[in-house]
Amino acid sequence: MATFPVINMEKLNGEERASTMEMINDACENWGFFELVNHGIDPEFMDTVEKLTKEHYRKSMEQRFKEMVASKGLEAVQSEIDDLDWESTFFLRHLPVSNISEVPDLEDEYRKVMKEFAAQLEILAEQLLDLLCENLGLEKGYLKKAFYGSKGPNFGTKVSNYPPCPKPDLIKGLRAHTDAGGIILLFQDDKVSGLQLLKDGQWVDVPPMRHSIVINLGDQLEVITNGKYKSVLHRVIAQTDGNRMSLASFYNPGSDAVIYPAPTLVEKEEEKYLYPKFVFDDYMKLYAGLKFQAKEPRFEAFKNIENTANLGPIVTA
Repeated sequence: MATFPVINMEKLNGEERASTMEMINDACENWGFFELVNHGIDPEFMDTVEKLTKEHYRKSMEQRFKEMVASKGLEAVQSEIDDLDWESTFFLRHLPVSNISEVPDLEDEYRKVMKEFAAQLEILAEQLLDLLCENLGLEKGYLKKAFYGSKGPNFGTKVSNYPPCPKPDLIKGLRAHTDAGGIILLFQDDKVSGLQLLKDGQWVDVPPMRHSIVINLGDQLEVITNGKYKSVLHRVIAQTDGNRMSLASFYNPGSDAVIYPAPTLVEKEEEKYLYPKFVFDDYMKLYAGLKFQAKEPRFEAFKNIENTANLGPIVTA
């Protein structure tokens, strides 16, 4: 099995740029995941984000999670649970309009730090999209524009904790799925593992690395690249020891963005359009009920309605 791809972004500024860009392209084509180091976000600031996230869980979330577990009798289950996940979560929305000031039980310092962290991740996400454009032969800014819609992208962070689980063989931390959106930036615990992706029919660990950001590609990038890049099934395995922190930030298309394969990419590869054209919000509505099922039927559903939808033809101009 090949080694999980780790990209040193500092090398993009020197004579190793070409080989680093090739590593990114290979990761996008063959893994759907890669890990960034030297990505420009200050390590000490990341330590603060981690400290405040873990403090918030202990103060505001831990007892609630224990009560939920007790109410459902989860510690005594004897057979596999396939309709819930062993995770404690809340969601912060950043774009187009932030909800950070409205989320209850957050300390002011934590609100301020998460707002700054989101701003830095937004810059990194757009930088990465342009690197993908360069590798794909698309004009700079194409992916950002494709995501934009009328109000700009949707961007938010799922803040998760995966507490110790007494029956990890029977309850997943998070069941296997692909991500519906665009590009995902994950700051994960560097001591407690659990994230796995499916590669060549085998589950592969995503290695915890201090101060790294894990990147994975969502379904929308698979569509826009006409399948050249793929979204990949991944899951979280619950652990008997340790509480795993996960901050997954989703840089997604705007709700009314119309998503379809990039015409110049299809023509360059001399291929057919393998994916349908749809409005991102319509895809999300379908995904909400089918998240833990295969992605292919979701794409097929839009192929079946594409001819009746008033989205207009894909134009190459």
